Amino acid sequence: MAATTRIAFLGPAGTFTEEAALRFGIEDAQYVPVESPAAALAALDAGEAEYAVCAIENSIDGAVTTTMDALAATESARIVGETELAIAFAVMTRQGHTLGDALRLATHPVAHQQVKRWIGAHAPKAEFIPAPSNAAAAKMVADGAADVAVAPERAAALHGLEVHARGVADAETARTRFVLVAKQAAPPQPTGNDRTAIVFRTKNEPGALVRVLQEFAARGVDMTRIESRPTREEPNTYDFFVDLAGHASDVAVAAALEAGAAHTTAMRQLGTWPRAAR
Repeated sequence: MAATTRIAFLGPAGTFTEEAALRFGIEDAQYVPVESPAAALAALDAGEAEYAVCAIENSIDGAVTTTMDALAATESARIVGETELAIAFAVMTRQGHTLGDALRLATHPVAHQQVKRWIGAHAPKAEFIPAPSNAAAAKMVADGAADVAVAPERAAALHGLEVHARGVADAETARTRFVLVAKQAAPPQPTGNDRTAIVFRTKNEPGALVRVLQEFAARGVDMTRIESRPTREEPNTYDFFVDLAGHASDVAVAAALEAGAAHTTAMRQLGTWPRAAR
């Protein structure tokens, strides 16, 4: 009998993260809902899951900072894959309720940024209440803790809610990228269309960041994303997250990583993996 592969994801059932986890197509998978990206990575680090799936970037709202912080804090985490979902939401209430009368809107803060204009036009009285996930927002409506939820349509079916609108998004191009994370895993083989992610720190002095980035530019390595996050250890210190086009074993990427690391106080690879096909 094949062993079950446990996959931790932001729950409860019905989230976009669960949909992303299903898209990785891992055989004999057991999907384990948790309350946050940090909890998913903690389960991975503790051996309570073989993989974690986390949202990492949204085309409208940018980086998912809770995931970035959790990746920086989890030394064992290695990204081994990614997938992208086109994001559009359903708007739902309890049966027989209307949007015009709704006073409390529940959804995840990232989702709220993607539907604010639509909600302002169709549920103008509704005050935003942040939910830990979109599927949790649907449960809040079912439990009477909110009047309207913005969530995946599947969440309405799970909680017996009435759907008032489908395919809701202020921007039709909204997409979210999700990563598959393993523990101290060997990297996938190069495909010719790969992504490498690193996190590093520098001394707090003029030109410190530029010196690192120049090593990538000098070797023609494209940086596809750069973000900074406070370390929360000392004031005015930051973790820098950089995504690079290419596999960590590519000659130019490997040379740039080695040269760039010499200008940092610490550098760690978060993973190297095939880019998602669109």
